[in-house]
Amino acid sequence: MRAFIPKAVIAGSAAALLVVAGCSSDGGDSSSTGAGSDSTDSAAAGSSDGHGPITFAMGSNDADKVKPIVEAWNQQNPDEQVTFKELAAEADDQRSTLVQSLQAGNTDYDVMALDVVWVAEFAANGWLAPFEGDLELDTSELLPATVDAGTYFGKLYAAPQNTNAQLLFYRADLTDGQAPTDWQGLVDSCAAADEAELDCMVTQLKNYEGLTVNATQFIHSWGGKVVGDDGETPALDSEEARAGLQTLVDAYADGVIAERSTGFTEEETNQAFVDGETMYAYNWPYMFDNAAAEESEIADDFGVAAILGPEGPGASTLGGYNNAINVNSQNQATARDFIEFVLSEENQRSFAEASFPPVLASVYDDAELIDQFPYLPALKDALENAEPRPVTPYYDAVSKAIHDNVYAALRGDKSVDEAIDDMTSAIDNAVK
Repeated sequence: MRAFIPKAVIAGSAAALLVVAGCSSDGGDSSSTGAGSDSTDSAAAGSSDGHGPITFAMGSNDADKVKPIVEAWNQQNPDEQVTFKELAAEADDQRSTLVQSLQAGNTDYDVMALDVVWVAEFAANGWLAPFEGDLELDTSELLPATVDAGTYFGKLYAAPQNTNAQLLFYRADLTDGQAPTDWQGLVDSCAAADEAELDCMVTQLKNYEGLTVNATQFIHSWGGKVVGDDGETPALDSEEARAGLQTLVDAYADGVIAERSTGFTEEETNQAFVDGETMYAYNWPYMFDNAAAEESEIADDFGVAAILGPEGPGASTLGGYNNAINVNSQNQATARDFIEFVLSEENQRSFAEASFPPVLASVYDDAELIDQFPYLPALKDALENAEPRPVTPYYDAVSKAIHDNVYAALRGDKSVDEAIDDMTSAIDNAVK
């Protein structure tokens, strides 16, 4: 579903767009024991039927979205109070704090809000209690891609809390109010950008995590994968993965994606679109609010849709937080119940109202919310086709292999074949 949202529709809405919820960890060494190690199946040191007070750890940058839920829980459960433990705002600092505690076998944190890319590493080290047996959790009403992001070796180790997906932002005044329906349609429409003396498209192609997001979006959208289901076997040597990466490289070489994008992060992308310098942009939903603002050059003339693949919507790369239970927690039953409480319709709806993309699918169909936030159907479309970033205990090394080699291919220093070969070798070396 595509949505053109003129400024008039969203006037007066202070939280017109969902903010970026999922920062990626691209620093620090993985301390995982390896995919498929016995640690993932080790007996829990904690108590799966234990009830009582627990702690919940989350980064300070998004704490305001969850603190009201903690307060509501505490009012209803006086004997099972949740103490909120605020971690640093930076993702790498959050991860470092959690890893140090978990490596020591501590119970400082019963429930932890994990960046989606940490789940496999934490699970492989045996630090998380899987949601099975006494802890089993019903995920049937959640967006499937968000559940996949918390699953490792077929087990759910972290329950989705909130999510995010990149969107296609487009200039409605240059596209007759409609987004292209597939990638070739976007390419063919670039003539209108040329006539208007604008860039056709910008996105994040700087050599950092944002390039990993964009590269994996193209690979996944064309049906490819980065690693296999075991989290460690390279899967890039396929026609689908090659086609996706080749499409990205060709789009850059042909000027469909502006040359300056190799210096762009999310903020440069945001500025270029808001200033009316480009016809299309891939970015996280937070850009909507900026584009709709009174000072925006294109406030009345833009829309949002799912990113594109060869035959329709593409596969956006997920962001967000997943809630996991410390394997050593003595009150895992309370921890599980609290996580289920976060997933209730009331609390997931509060996320939407607080510009924090929910994981409960039904919230995106709420007529009242759609009236307030008209982009929700487009975001749901993107999320229903989304894919997690590579689910691997070696995420830092895998991400670096992707963005280093894709950047070289974009700059013409490597062919796509050479980039894929070098990524494959780097992933192989990471898991040895």
